[in-house]
Amino acid sequence: MKNAVEIPAASRALLALGSNLAHHGQHPKETVLLAVALLEQRLGRALRVSGLYRTPAFPAGSGPEFVNAAAELWWEDTPEALLALLHEVEAAMGRTRRQRWEARIMDIDLIALGAQVLPDAQTQRHWQSLAPDQAARQTPDRLILPHPRLAERSFVLVPLADIAPDWFHPVTGLSVAQMLAARPPAERAEVVPFDAAP
Repeated sequence: MKNAVEIPAASRALLALGSNLAHHGQHPKETVLLAVALLEQRLGRALRVSGLYRTPAFPAGSGPEFVNAAAELWWEDTPEALLALLHEVEAAMGRTRRQRWEARIMDIDLIALGAQVLPDAQTQRHWQSLAPDQAARQTPDRLILPHPRLAERSFVLVPLADIAPDWFHPVTGLSVAQMLAARPPAERAEVVPFDAAP
C-alpha cells in the first residue's frame, strides 16, 4: 500500500480499479499497476493504493477472474472532470464499451467524492434499490455518487477497506468497514490477496 499526504475529507475521491484482460501481453495485475501509474502521472501526485486482490468475474461466469484494487486521491475539481480523467486513462489502455459487465482491460469506477450525493438522495436510493436483474439491464444516464451498488460488492469493499475503512456513506450512514461486515462471509472469502496461494 502506498502512503500519500492526508487528504481533506471534502476532497477525498475513492476509486475502484479492475482488470481481467491482458494489456499488450501483460497480466491484469500489471495492467492495474499501470493504470495507477498513469493516473499519478496525469495528476502530478501519488495515490494511496490498496493491496491487489484476485476476484471472480462479476456477474459469475462472465469472464476470467479479475485483479481488483482501490485508490484514494485528492481532487478539488468537479466529479464530472474526475470521471472524464478516469475515462481518458481507460481509453489510453484500450478499454472499449460494447456491453455491460463485459471482460475488460481496465475499469476505473469513481466510487465517491467526499460526502457528495449526486444528483440527489432520492435518485441515489432509486439506483440502490434496483433488483439485480434490473441493474444488469439499466444504466444511469448521469453520474451517481456514491456508486449505487457499492454496498453489494465485496470485490470493491475489501480493497477499499485497506485504505478507507472509516469513510461513511452520506446517505446510509454506514462506513466501508460496516458495509463489508454485512456482506456474506462466502462472498468476502472470494476476494483473495493477489499473492496468496490459490
